[in-house]
Amino acid sequence: MPPYSTIQTQVSQALAEDIGSGDVTAALIPENNQITAQLICREKAILCGTDWFDEVFRQLNTVSDNATRVHWHFNDGERIAEEQCVCTLKGNAQAILTGERTAMNFLQTLSGTATVTADYVKYLTGSHIKLLDTRKTIPGLREAQKYAVRCGGGYNHRHGLFDGILIKENHIMAAGSISNAIQNARDNSPHTLKIEVEIETLEELQEALAARADILLLDNMSNEMLAQAVQLNKSNQQHQAKLEVSGNITHERLNDLTHIGIDFISTGAITKHLSATDFSLRFEQ
Repeated sequence: MPPYSTIQTQVSQALAEDIGSGDVTAALIPENNQITAQLICREKAILCGTDWFDEVFRQLNTVSDNATRVHWHFNDGERIAEEQCVCTLKGNAQAILTGERTAMNFLQTLSGTATVTADYVKYLTGSHIKLLDTRKTIPGLREAQKYAVRCGGGYNHRHGLFDGILIKENHIMAAGSISNAIQNARDNSPHTLKIEVEIETLEELQEALAARADILLLDNMSNEMLAQAVQLNKSNQQHQAKLEVSGNITHERLNDLTHIGIDFISTGAITKHLSATDFSLRFEQ
């Protein structure tokens, strides 16, 4: 779970964006009206984002005796069936009307991220391979989406440029070679950080192994080429690296990848190709 201060800031910014100088439509409702509402999930999903949802109404609760109370029937990471009620809200009608869209925006985005992640993970069942996310996240919501990935059964790659070394094609070109880039990383970075190198050919793989890279990112390789890469890594007597596969990661291909002998699969699809989960808030009569 991201720090509460992060959730608080994200919600505050989202509310400011939506409310602006005031909710002129909710103002038509009598100030002291109390209501009960149900939040319905219209499709199968993995729930995620309840803390963001709660924080929306926490920030809108200006009078304690009119405070919106949210009672959840499910927790983050749990599966929801189609047409299930995921929570019940009771409280001030104006506050609930003002906050419903912002609250559901967080919930639909994070549940969508968790759901698509779980959809990928199911193809890896029975293998030791971990599904990793990438930095291809919605700006401002990286920590939230990476939390959603974990709720869906995936794992987090580096959170940003500060906590992991990933030497990619342009870094290699700028440094002059894979060997130079790895040596520069050792000279300039904390020894606690793993050094990962993006590999596109078997020749690059051998150079990276000779330079003792910790992780090799095998990018856009065919299954046949991946099998060769795995064997080259296994047969290297001096050093063996962890192997991560990325590029063209489809559902159809995941089953094949479980038998090749790799350690990780990374894909940006789980955070950028998500479909927002369909939620609907309904007031009770």
